[in-house]
Amino acid sequence: MSTDSRELSGAQIVCESLLREGVDVVFGLPGGAILPLYGVLGQYPLRHILVRHEQGAAHAADGYSRATGKVGVAFATSGPGATNLITGLATAMMDSSAVVAITGQVGRAAIGRDAFQETDITGATLPVTKHNYLVMHAGDLERTIKEAFHIARTGRPGPVLIDIPKDVFQEMATYTGNAEMDLPGYNPPGEADTGDIDAAVELIDQSERPVILAGHGVLISHASEELREFAERAEIPVITSLLGISGIATDHPLHVGMPGMHGVAYASIALDEADLIIAAGARFDDRITGDTKRFALQSKKIHMDVDPAEIDKNVKADVALIGDLKMVLGQLVPALKKNRHTEWLRRIEHLKAEHPSLSIRETDELLGQHVVKAIADATGGGTHIVTGVGQHQMWAAQFSTFDKPNRFHTSGGLGTMGFEVPAAMGVQVGVPDEVVWSIAGDGGFQMTMAELATLKENNIPVKYAILNNNQLGMITQWQDFVYNKDFYANAYTGNPDFVKLAEAFGIKGLRATSQDELESVIKEAMAHDGPVVIDFQISQEANVYPMIPAGESISELIEEPV
Repeated sequence: MSTDSRELSGAQIVCESLLREGVDVVFGLPGGAILPLYGVLGQYPLRHILVRHEQGAAHAADGYSRATGKVGVAFATSGPGATNLITGLATAMMDSSAVVAITGQVGRAAIGRDAFQETDITGATLPVTKHNYLVMHAGDLERTIKEAFHIARTGRPGPVLIDIPKDVFQEMATYTGNAEMDLPGYNPPGEADTGDIDAAVELIDQSERPVILAGHGVLISHASEELREFAERAEIPVITSLLGISGIATDHPLHVGMPGMHGVAYASIALDEADLIIAAGARFDDRITGDTKRFALQSKKIHMDVDPAEIDKNVKADVALIGDLKMVLGQLVPALKKNRHTEWLRRIEHLKAEHPSLSIRETDELLGQHVVKAIADATGGGTHIVTGVGQHQMWAAQFSTFDKPNRFHTSGGLGTMGFEVPAAMGVQVGVPDEVVWSIAGDGGFQMTMAELATLKENNIPVKYAILNNNQLGMITQWQDFVYNKDFYANAYTGNPDFVKLAEAFGIKGLRATSQDELESVIKEAMAHDGPVVIDFQISQEANVYPMIPAGESISELIEEPV
């Protein structure tokens, strides 16, 4: 890699530009339109991981980004290769994950002629990317890639797609190594307005029952330490959104837990009783608020967010602090009075005792909660947990423990089944020396399990815990609670033998059918230096509690029957 001007092909310019952006690994699958790029990859120190499906490439790049804070990169060819990325890009968009996808396109002369494997992928991905490009000249590639990475990683992160026609990869152009960006109007905020800081401090100092609602922004902006200092200085309890989990240590005395549809009851009640809600990098998602007309009516709201579009979108803010959360908290902490909220904290402890949402009912059966708790106990809170979507996701959110930030990775906004298998792969590639467990459902696991071949091929040592109840557990629960027990298309009668399946991929497969087997099976998986699939055959007769039905409020809270 050099900074002197050279004549290079478009494909070489792409590789040089990726190296300048600090890229070391790419997840991809070649095809005709992107083959010129693959033709030069071997000339560069870029690790390429060959996935089995482009959705896997997008989710792996997303997981890599979440774990490392760097930009994840995915390659795909034109047409179906590019469209297969869309679910992964939409997942990254909803969860503010920094991903750059580079797709091949048919040659320039063929665009618009319904050529073989042609799709208008910039048009198709417009709603699910932060920005996208169709690059028609090799001379524009260097600047475009620099802009794409800048857009993906700054402000509110998100996915950016770059579509490159096949002949642009082959066209020669000058590579300078110092292209200038051209992004008029794109100026992500830094610090918040000082007048707004003063107004927020006044509200915080006057409050008697404040809570912090910590969202994904805490982790994206690497502001966990600032959040802890903020909470401790004013003695404010911290409630975390699903994506905010691990923003503060689970065992911290001010940690309360996750509220909302399947959050712990005492966190939801605390939000309802608060006189001030300080949303830190959280967007007041409907899974937390339910009916916004009945959400937290006793409280004023301070909303801190880097994205101005989130302010007043779902819940009206009394004070808005627009800026990078790490900087905003840095402004707030020294301005706050040291405070104590002894009575309020005592009230929350009373709520915990009155609504013991994390108790596990007595049973001889193996429950999903038993599995998650056993993994948490075995790993001591330091592992990365990656989940799909459904009952297993909620149990993982409730019972996992974390002593370090940025250890819980899940599809929050889009709710993408199948996220768990390739995303865990990307997380492990990003943090090769750390332990990664994926808590999976038998339904979601089967959506993307082809990536087991990729894991084996690259010896990526993720441990997959399949909570196998032979059904779509959350679908069954909703049909039970909300749809008058009208059970339909909720059960699987053709699930594979997951142990034999793992062995077919050359991966170690284990099974547990009782609580007595948990400790030994988890210990055996941890001792293995490669990927492991564990079939935890859990009870079909289990629901996630508490539950607030969609669109309802705290008054419709359903707790587990005693």
